[in-house]
Amino acid sequence: MYRIPNDFDISGVVGQCTTQLCLGQYDLQFSIGEVRFYIWSPIVLRKQGSDIGRWQEDTWPSQAFFEILNVNVVRYEVSNERQLVIHFENGIEMHLADNSDQYESMQINGYII
Repeated sequence: MYRIPNDFDISGVVGQCTTQLCLGQYDLQFSIGEVRFYIWSPIVLRKQGSDIGRWQEDTWPSQAFFEILNVNVVRYEVSNERQLVIHFENGIEMHLADNSDQYESMQINGYII
């Protein structure tokens, strides 16, 4: 199944912090509380409307990713069927995108998008 459903529920991340960040050649993995994320599509970090960090396959994540470690999530939202945004208490937003019609873009606790 592809696309992010409007009723997608990862409410377990609210009030939790990013405790791990793992890098593979083609994926970025991280945990927020008990929720585990495996991301194959580009990730953008934004603060006050500006891009402050980015990750995409075959690259190192920018140093801005250190700014989400041990920072609590205040909320998340499904912006549309292709974008999930996680909001951290320090004002950083993590934008996760379903950017492929052919391949999986992410896996979140067993749910494949």
